[in-house]
Amino acid sequence: MKGKNALIFCVFVLFLTGQFSLDFSRVHASNERYKVSSNDSVPSLQDIIDKAKPGDRIVLAEPKYSGPVVINKRLEILGSENVLLINDKPEPAITIQADGVTVHDINVLQKHAGEESTAVHVQADRVTIRNLKIRTRGFGILLRNAENCILENNNITWDTSQGKSAIGQKGNGIDLFKSNHNRIANNKISNMRDGIYLDNSKSLDIVENMIFGSRYGIHCMYIDGTKIVGNIGEYNMTGAMIMGVRDVLISDNSFAKQKNNANSQGILLYDVQTSIVQKNSIEGNRVGIYLERSSQNKLSHNSIYRNFVGIQFVNAENNIIQNNDFVANVIESEANDSQSNQIEHNFWDSAKVLDTNHDGNSEIKYSINPFYRNLISETPAYQLFFQSPGISFLSGMYEHDQNSWTTDSSPRMKLNQPAIISSTIADKRLLPEKTFLLIIASMLLLISGLTIIYSRGSKT
Repeated sequence: MKGKNALIFCVFVLFLTGQFSLDFSRVHASNERYKVSSNDSVPSLQDIIDKAKPGDRIVLAEPKYSGPVVINKRLEILGSENVLLINDKPEPAITIQADGVTVHDINVLQKHAGEESTAVHVQADRVTIRNLKIRTRGFGILLRNAENCILENNNITWDTSQGKSAIGQKGNGIDLFKSNHNRIANNKISNMRDGIYLDNSKSLDIVENMIFGSRYGIHCMYIDGTKIVGNIGEYNMTGAMIMGVRDVLISDNSFAKQKNNANSQGILLYDVQTSIVQKNSIEGNRVGIYLERSSQNKLSHNSIYRNFVGIQFVNAENNIIQNNDFVANVIESEANDSQSNQIEHNFWDSAKVLDTNHDGNSEIKYSINPFYRNLISETPAYQLFFQSPGISFLSGMYEHDQNSWTTDSSPRMKLNQPAIISSTIADKRLLPEKTFLLIIASMLLLISGLTIIYSRGSKT
C-alpha cells in the first residue's frame, strides 16, 4: 500500500513538472510573436497617408501594414499593441519630414539589413515618437537636424531572427546628429551597437532609459548643456562614454556589470570640463569611473562598489572628488599624471581612520598604496593573492614616492549614501528561469528518493 501511494505521488509530481515546463515555454514563445511570412499580403500604410489631410488623426485598424512610409504633412498616427508595420525595403520603415508629427503605439519590423537601414528617420522639428516596439536589422530611431522632439516609452531591440550579428554590423538604438533640445525618456534598448548615440547636439534630456547588451550604453560627443539622469545600463562594454563636453549633468544613473572587455568602464569621461557627476550607482565594472584629460569637474555622492578599479585618473587635473563611497573595489584608485585634484570626505572601506573631534571625518589622511596595482600590472597572475597576508605585509613595507599617491585629505568615517545591494535588472529577469530550474531539480531529487523507497517496498 505504501509503495502504491508513493507511485501515485510520483505521477502527480511529474504532472506538476509538465505544467511548469509548459508555462515556461510559453514565456519564451511570446518573444517570437511578430514573426511574419514574406508571402503575407498586407495593405500599404503609404496609401492611407497620401489620402489624409494635414492635421488628420489616422487610427490604424488592420493588424499589419507594409512600409516604407514617408510622412510629409502634419499627422497623428495611432496604432495599438497588435498593429505591425513591416518593411523589407532599404528605405526607412518610417521617414518623417513634416513638423509636428506624432506616431505612437505601433510595432515596427525593419527587415532589411545594412549600414543605412533604419526603422524610423526623423528630419523635422516637434516630432513625438511614443510607445513604438521596434525590431531592426539596422538603426532604431535616427534624428537629423531635428529639434524639440520627444522620444519616449519606445522599445528597441536587434532582430535576431536571421541569426546572430557582430557588434560592428549593428546600428545604434537611438542616434542623434545636429539635433538640439530633444527629450529621450523611458526607452528600453537592448543588443544594439550603442544604445543611445548623441553627436553635436546641445541641451538634451536623457532620462530614465534602460540599455542592455550594447557596446556603449550612452555614447556622447559634443553635447554641451545636456542632462543624463536616472538611466540604467547593464552588461554593456561601457555604461556611459562622455567625450568633448562642457556643463553636462550626469546624475542618479546606475551602471552595473560592464566587465566583459579589458576596457570596460561604468562611466568614462574624456575631455570633459565643468560638469557634474553625482549620485550615480556604479557597481561590478572593470573600472568604475575613468577620467582622462578632464578638468574642473565635480564628482560627488557616487556609490562605487565592487569594481576591479574604483576610479582611474589619466592627465586629469583640478577636479573635485568628494563625498563618494568606495566599497569592495580590488584597486581603489589609479592616477597617472594627475595633479591638483581635490579629494576629500570620501568613504574608503580600507582606510584606517580616527575622528577626534566627532565631525564625521577622519583626522588621518588616507593615501592609497599603489603597490598591488603596480604588482599585477607587471604580473597579472598575482591577482590570485588579493588581500592575502603576504600581499598586505609587502604593501605595508612599500613607501616609494608617497607624494604621488592618491590621497584623501579627510576620509569619512561612515558611508555618505545608503549601501547598495548587488541586484541588476537583467539578473531579476533571469530569476524566474533559475527558480524554475531549482524547482525541477528538487522534484527530480524527490522522485529519485521515492522511487528507491518504492523499489525496496516492492521487494519486501
